[in-house]
Amino acid sequence: MKNELLVPPIAESDANAIEVVRVWVAKGGQHVSINPLVWKDPAAWGIVLADLAGHVANAYEQALGLDRELTLRKITDLLLAELTNPTDKARGQMQNSRRAHHRR
Repeated sequence: MKNELLVPPIAESDANAIEVVRVWVAKGGQHVSINPLVWKDPAAWGIVLADLAGHVANAYEQALGLDRELTLRKITDLLLAELTNPTDKARGQMQNSRRAHHRR
């Protein structure tokens, strides 16, 4: 699919790898596909989100030379603000069927 991110090589080489989240920006909004039941305890997602924030901060440091800690602080500050006063409400429902990707 156009603009699809690469799969990490270690995930490609692991027959037991499981994709847990995809986030797309499309038609002016954020769209998410998740596999929330990978872990029985939903608290595990706290680790995933914290690790993701660290990866984003690392990427900004590598790509743009931005300070990792400052970037991480900005991400954390806005995350907490958004959790406290959401600008939008997450909606949607779990689906158990897949549609084929449409290639352009």
